[in-house]
Amino acid sequence: MNQKTNTSFAENCNIIFDRSTADYHINDNVDTPVSNPYQEGTVEHTLYAKNWIDAVQWHLEDIIRDPEIDPVAALALKRRIDRSNQDRTDMVEELDSFFRDKYAGVEVKADATINTESPAWALDRLSILALKIYHMQAELQRTDASPEHLARCQAKLDVLLQQRTDLTTAIDQLLDDIAAGRKYMKVYRQMKMYNDPDTNPVLYGAKK
Repeated sequence: MNQKTNTSFAENCNIIFDRSTADYHINDNVDTPVSNPYQEGTVEHTLYAKNWIDAVQWHLEDIIRDPEIDPVAALALKRRIDRSNQDRTDMVEELDSFFRDKYAGVEVKADATINTESPAWALDRLSILALKIYHMQAELQRTDASPEHLARCQAKLDVLLQQRTDLTTAIDQLLDDIAAGRKYMKVYRQMKMYNDPDTNPVLYGAKK
């Protein structure tokens, strides 16, 4: 990743996530084709695409909660959300493969420990935080909301911004520890069973 002077990897991720989130909301339509500004094959391209998937799914989740939604349309939407979840998982695993390859040559110290989550799954949370912050800020721009609602949203936004600061720092510290051999990582595939026709009994039972 081409980093600006004194800007860390995770801070650059926040810049990319914020750009993707803002770009999505130019049209604010779940069917808008993604126009990724980063070169294909780079980690920046993957990070932007990852957040775009998250942005689309955020709004799909909003749409499906419409109490007046047509049941047939809701089922189709649920199928789309399932596919989106799988795409999101695949992209997180692609990012973890990037980190695994990047740090493949690091000599791991004898007392090195493994983290509770991989770097990419931490970045997944950072991507979602970008969306939470964007939408909480949007709530503060509402002219039809009560002062009490605006105050609650401001308090929540303050927490989200602090959470992003803390998570950004933690991700950079984790990457520093991996680079120095103080921690090591593994890439565990999620192996989601409900999407697999060979492991979901409803799906493989339908073949009989």
